[in-house]
Amino acid sequence: MALQVHADDDDMLEEEDVAASLKAAASKRKGRGFGGGQESAGGKYESLPTEGKGPGPQRSVEGWIVIVTGVHEEAQESDLYDKFSEFGTVRNLHLNQDRRTGYMKGYALVEYETFNDAEKAIKEANGSEMLGQPVSLDWAFVRAPDAPAKRVGGRRGRGRSPSPR
Repeated sequence: MALQVHADDDDMLEEEDVAASLKAAASKRKGRGFGGGQESAGGKYESLPTEGKGPGPQRSVEGWIVIVTGVHEEAQESDLYDKFSEFGTVRNLHLNQDRRTGYMKGYALVEYETFNDAEKAIKEANGSEMLGQPVSLDWAFVRAPDAPAKRVGGRRGRGRSPSPR
């Protein structure tokens, strides 16, 4: 028996080919970076070079930032500037204010130009009083300790119970 092809059958085969190519082209892609033309120009994000190994203070983009906690709610920028300029050149001072109450939130960020100035401020002003209230100082940015190597493969932790047989 011979296969008979009609004109309508050719149209049907072309429609199936078109449908198959559309399905292949319309596969679902989720998330960023699937090749949709949204890659960054350099292909890699910029980062700051790390100084030293292990945990410790980390330099910000512009300088060394110290966080001051326990700041009195009625403190002014001039009070903080006067107190912390004793230890070195204060490059920037950021004192956050509560919008609702108008009082200070209780912390400040003080940026020093050099590591030595910031370290001197932490050592000498930590625990000192400002406006009758003790303040604490520490590094705002700290390098994390090197993470241990992750285990690869295998199923660890909570496993499933065996299926009944």
